[in-house]
Amino acid sequence: MSFTTDIKKEVANNELKDCCVIAQLSALIQLCSTLQITSNGMMILIKTENASVAKRMITIVKKEFGCETELSVIKKMNLKKNNIYQIRIINKCKEILDKLEILTAKGLQEHPSYNLTKKDCCARSYLAGAFMAMGSVNAPNKSNYHLEIKTNVLSHGVYIQKLMLRFDLPAKIIKRRNSEVVYIKAADKIADFLRCVGSFEGLMKFEDIRITRDFRNSMTRLDNCELANEVKSVAAANRQVIDIALIKEALLFDGLDDKIKSIAYLRLDYPEASLNELAIEYERISGVEISKSGMKHRLKKISDIAQSIKDKESN
Repeated sequence: MSFTTDIKKEVANNELKDCCVIAQLSALIQLCSTLQITSNGMMILIKTENASVAKRMITIVKKEFGCETELSVIKKMNLKKNNIYQIRIINKCKEILDKLEILTAKGLQEHPSYNLTKKDCCARSYLAGAFMAMGSVNAPNKSNYHLEIKTNVLSHGVYIQKLMLRFDLPAKIIKRRNSEVVYIKAADKIADFLRCVGSFEGLMKFEDIRITRDFRNSMTRLDNCELANEVKSVAAANRQVIDIALIKEALLFDGLDDKIKSIAYLRLDYPEASLNELAIEYERISGVEISKSGMKHRLKKISDIAQSIKDKESN
């Protein structure tokens, strides 16, 4: 199963407070159902690819409204061949829509009133329902973090966005084909969303994989940085060895200051050593402590002498 499917299954099995049931059902029905008018009156047709979500909706409508439902399963013909669960609510449809604040005296509403999500617990349940209906989240081992909920109309997207902002979830909205997509990109905010809707197992899995992945990435960057520094150190050492050879060819080596000369001999003995390694070796041999910057300063003197020789030869 996908990470999204696991999250939806967990959230669909969470216990709800009595005040939260209607809020969650409102999101589920408004986002994944259609209203049909037949000769027998209204009928609500709900479609979902998640068996746990289908079970959740059937359980709620039967418990809260005592209405009749019909369940059918259709297998999609695409490559994944997922099942589509169709639920038909064939009576008490108007009562349900009234209670969910989807149908009012003004007609069908694009989103329920804010009274339905006045309590924080009800707002969380609504977001959980919205995610179960039309949400998805990338697995944390993917290269990019992304969680989204799709809606058909912008005002409903704004409604969901405002609910998210109540819980410090800075969601954005983008239009994609015929849908309005409310999305979050930051990994820490996706983790906060999972916590908000009650997916604690999903949260632990998300954080575990994310932390492991980020740690590996940090170690890779550190290794690359250390490798780059090592390459620079070796290249500088090679230039210093060449500079010393040039000074010897110009018969100027014996005339060098003793401190400079001792560093030159040390570099020739340890052509691949770093500045720190040279400083440690110098102290071991001479008994005199020298800092990394002091070692760098003396090697710079050698480089300057070699450069002056090159300048004279070019003239």
